[in-house]
Amino acid sequence: MKLATCRLNDKERVAIVHHGDTSLFDIAAASSRAGNANPAFNSMIALIDGGEAALDQARALFERYGRDADLSTAVSGAEILAPLPEPRQMRDGMSFPLHIRQSPRGQLKLKARAEGNKAELARLEAEPLPELPEIYRKQPIYYITNRFSVKGTNTTVKWPRYSKVMDYELEFGVVTKGKGANISAARARDHIFGYTIFNDFSARDAQRVEMEGRLGPAKGKSFDGGNVLGPWIVTPDEIGDPYKLNMEVRVNGEVRSKGVSDGMLFSFEEIIQHVTQDETLMPGEFIGSGTVGNGCGLELGWFLEHGDEIELEVQNIGVLKNRVERQDG
Repeated sequence: MKLATCRLNDKERVAIVHHGDTSLFDIAAASSRAGNANPAFNSMIALIDGGEAALDQARALFERYGRDADLSTAVSGAEILAPLPEPRQMRDGMSFPLHIRQSPRGQLKLKARAEGNKAELARLEAEPLPELPEIYRKQPIYYITNRFSVKGTNTTVKWPRYSKVMDYELEFGVVTKGKGANISAARARDHIFGYTIFNDFSARDAQRVEMEGRLGPAKGKSFDGGNVLGPWIVTPDEIGDPYKLNMEVRVNGEVRSKGVSDGMLFSFEEIIQHVTQDETLMPGEFIGSGTVGNGCGLELGWFLEHGDEIELEVQNIGVLKNRVERQDG
């Protein structure tokens, strides 16, 4: 199934996306029609907490009432929210080798441009890419970001006032299910509720400065509306092979880069194994893959401008659309 969170008649609803991603089936309304209103359909978190029984009931309701026109709304006529408006936790990884190798050079180029250091910029352009630091092969690397700054597709991301360099990042990730600790990679698939797209908007100039402190990113990543998820969650039975998905970035309708979700240094299952060492994983967490190679402006030296419209497309999931705007003041 594809599962969306949307606003219908001023109420937040959980819906099954169907009919070629054009319609939204209101699960809670169908449950009421069946005479058995289930609180598991009140929110995406509630549905995740409801486990397999809730998903099975949602499927059964769709099979029974899916052709009832009054229970479905056109996607084009609804406000699609982030599928998980407030994750219980948000972690984002660094899993794709090319991005890891290119990003430090991108930050150095950004610094050289800011300082007007043409000689340093030329030196950086001429030198070969560095080797992948060994730590990235030894264990999954991730940071924790602001779970309260999540927005969905078709939203406008306000450019932080403290930043002059705004960037997008092409990622996808998993939403977790089933509370657990010390989960083996072999069992971790049982803790994946589904997959969604992640645009990890980044204030690159702020990030460059704070990363000199050798701790995780903060204001470079955490600003209102900067963590964008969507457009919906795709359950594992419908995603196909999550490590063979085509990915693409378009800015103002023009292709800026393409990638494939293969080549992750650690799979999501292995990341979950690492995360849950003596730490409890909660249902409804989000874990991002990190940026696919060439999936951001930092790697390409091509950043966003005021009014740009960004589309991230991931095969078998959909398209995540946003616009960026500067703020006055």
